[in-house]
Amino acid sequence: MRKSEYALWALLVVAVIAAGSTMVSLARSPSAEAANSEIYKQLDLFGEVLERVRKGYVEEPENEKLIESAINGMLTALDPHSAYLNLDNYEDMRVQTKGRFGGLGIEVTMEDGLVKVISPIADTPADKAGILSGDLITKIDDENVRGMNLQDAVEKMRGEVDTPITLMVLREGQEDLMKFKFNRGIIEINPVKFSAEGGDVGYIRITSFNEQTTEKLVKAVNDLKKELGPDLKGYIVDLRNNPGGLLDQAIAVSDAFLDQGAIVSTRGRNNEDVQKEFARKGDITDGKQIVVLINGGSASASEIVAGALKDLKRATVVGTQSFGKGSVQTIIPLGSANGALRLTTARYYTPKNVSIQAKGITPDIVVEEELPEDIKKREELIGTRGEANLRAISRTRVPEEGKEEKSGSSSYVPEDKTKDTQLIYGLELLRGTKSVDTELKQKAEAPSKSETAN
Repeated sequence: MRKSEYALWALLVVAVIAAGSTMVSLARSPSAEAANSEIYKQLDLFGEVLERVRKGYVEEPENEKLIESAINGMLTALDPHSAYLNLDNYEDMRVQTKGRFGGLGIEVTMEDGLVKVISPIADTPADKAGILSGDLITKIDDENVRGMNLQDAVEKMRGEVDTPITLMVLREGQEDLMKFKFNRGIIEINPVKFSAEGGDVGYIRITSFNEQTTEKLVKAVNDLKKELGPDLKGYIVDLRNNPGGLLDQAIAVSDAFLDQGAIVSTRGRNNEDVQKEFARKGDITDGKQIVVLINGGSASASEIVAGALKDLKRATVVGTQSFGKGSVQTIIPLGSANGALRLTTARYYTPKNVSIQAKGITPDIVVEEELPEDIKKREELIGTRGEANLRAISRTRVPEEGKEEKSGSSSYVPEDKTKDTQLIYGLELLRGTKSVDTELKQKAEAPSKSETAN
């Protein structure tokens, strides 16, 4: 291969890297020169491998596909959430944040070469078909997922409305692969659902954080105020199995319940790259009591809300350990013809300066759901999984904590509200039949297992 060809491919890769950068330093030092020299050597290696693949592979490859796969390989080696978005995927992402798009209705990531379901979105085709959090998709329409990157798999799952799709799913606790066949649909996500419980409590379920979430939340609170009137004791804010969404919506939802205080801080690579978001005066609930429900399917934006309301003592958080996705992904456009880069650029911290990443939010009161036998057996075999279990995840610890990273818990929520232990517990707290202080005191005074044995 000629040097000019090496230079051409190297220039292409450098151009992609430069387009995704937010800042380029023009200052050069001896160490910087050495680092640049090493990078160019590696780019020469990349150029040689690329050219050998183009000339010697058994079938003629597509140049565009090779470069796109190389970029995605670089990004997925960083963490499961960074990726290159081609033009189609970039447009799909922008449509999804508006709350209406075509597809199956699942939040996914990549694990061990398979597509892992973080959470099915409520009332979508995947949810109705029976896809569960933690499922591993092994085949999409008879095509093996192993060997695809995440974007390829997501693109294959999308399609025209009412067209069929078949998924083969590996579910822990099940010996055989499970087959799901159903139709794609228009996913119109109503991010906020609400109801009056027992004539005295407002129940608000936030299923995702898209551009409509805060507006829908305000409407829900106002409607519940009118419906329940002076009998209104407080609100249940249900964030269980909420996979997250837009950062600005998480901040706005938190702000809606607060009069003051820091909601969240984000920190980049450098110590000075710190941004804090603060609440403005104006609590839409007029200071009513709030109970927030979380579980192992609560991730990202929902963890920001739960963490803020917990740390600022605005709500009592009930449930189980959340997923632990505490990283910020920035969408960086790469030009009109090149799509965009989704890059992890910072991490979230709660008002008490606690990192969410690979740890999650610990409830004020841990309340487990009673699991059906099949789900209980599955979780006994493999346990539960959170961000800390994902491959290639970035796990910088907060130095003063030094704790082992562990996140996630069961994401099971009963369809029947009369069997929903976490919801019932929250209702009892708001109605005064259970006391937070009494509950915590009883746990603190309870003898340990070793004391009991003695």
